[in-house]
Amino acid sequence: MIALTLANKILQLFLMMFCGWLLVKTGLLKSSDSKVLSILCVYIIIPCTVINAFQISYTPEAAGNFLLAVISAVSIHILLFLIVWGIGKVYPLSRIEKASLIYSNAGNLIIPLVTAVLGEDYVLYASAFMIVQLFIIWTHGRSLIEGKSGADFKAILTNVNLIACVLGLVMFLCRITLPSFLQETMKGIGSMIGPAAMIMIGMILAGSDIVSMIREKRIWIISFMKMILIPAAVILIMKLSGFASLSPEGSTILYISLMACMTPSAATVTQMAQLYDQDAGYATAINTITTLMCIATMPLLTMLYYL
Repeated sequence: MIALTLANKILQLFLMMFCGWLLVKTGLLKSSDSKVLSILCVYIIIPCTVINAFQISYTPEAAGNFLLAVISAVSIHILLFLIVWGIGKVYPLSRIEKASLIYSNAGNLIIPLVTAVLGEDYVLYASAFMIVQLFIIWTHGRSLIEGKSGADFKAILTNVNLIACVLGLVMFLCRITLPSFLQETMKGIGSMIGPAAMIMIGMILAGSDIVSMIREKRIWIISFMKMILIPAAVILIMKLSGFASLSPEGSTILYISLMACMTPSAATVTQMAQLYDQDAGYATAINTITTLMCIATMPLLTMLYYL
């Protein structure tokens, strides 16, 4: 049932993405205009959604479930490191390919999908995955793509989404409740996340040479690994671990982290590739193909999880 609901919601999101693609193809906007929506999502919509998600009554169960979500996110990232390391031993991978396989586009997709499929109350646990990935991608991910050791702690500490997660968590733990008019305002802004994110992606895709991308055999191999092979392996391992039995809601909490793992390769990989003069075009191609694939792979992987 959840797989069908997810498929329906992903289809709706892709229709929104088509609207963005159409805006560019009809000449009403340029692909580069998507930057405006990107800024809107990153600096206003996602922070409002995250902070509002923490505006729930504090209970030991909710706090315990959030901790469980953090542990599941860390565990999944460890598995991703090990699996990609193993693949690299038999199928040599570039730095861009490794980063694309490990890091998911959870920031843009996980919150609208969790909101649509499970409800707003569960965005709290999606935030746990975002916190973990934000920290890891600006430490390990940055050094991997740049080819140098070290961490960009300034980028971590000044990341507006991480600040929103920490601020929301502090208010949750300290039992600080915002006035109802602020909550309703943030809820209204947060409701824009699905349409805004997908229209933005559609505008970006409209400026990409998709025909050339689909002719590259290696991109399909990497995309198959990212969207089917690796998440399927992570799902099976996490199911066998018995993790879901640690809480009455353990199965749903684990699914949220796994849903994040099922999403396309992270747009941040492309941004870092541009920043550090790596193959940004190739990173964009992987992101594009995996985004197109997720409409089919995410419902199928959800069915695998709930078997």
